[in-house]
Amino acid sequence: MNSKSGKTDKLDKVIADARRRSEDRGHSYREQALKLFPWICGRCGREFNRVNLRELTVHHRDHNHDNNPDDGSNWELLCLYCHDNEHARYVDLADKFQVQTTGQGTPVSTCKPFAELGNMLKEKK
Repeated sequence: MNSKSGKTDKLDKVIADARRRSEDRGHSYREQALKLFPWICGRCGREFNRVNLRELTVHHRDHNHDNNPDDGSNWELLCLYCHDNEHARYVDLADKFQVQTTGQGTPVSTCKPFAELGNMLKEKK
């Protein structure tokens, strides 16, 4: 085995481990959320049962998948469609206002809507 192949194997193992841990974490908070909340989409109100339960997802309100309090305060159950819509809205908002995050999932806006207000008021006088 050459050194390049060894590095690739090691990287593949790291990626596989990270994916497995993410899936394990996802299963645990999903199971907990399904015990805490009624099986109803929090946006459209669609009801779910054991047959179609796989279409009900856990959405993190602050978009931080590592923030999983036991009381479920950062979760809401959304159907696949509403969940996709919610994330698309978040991305659109981030693009529109150039929202950045601090790393803790807290959005920090770089938008300065009143930056030129002083100049505009001076021009009107």
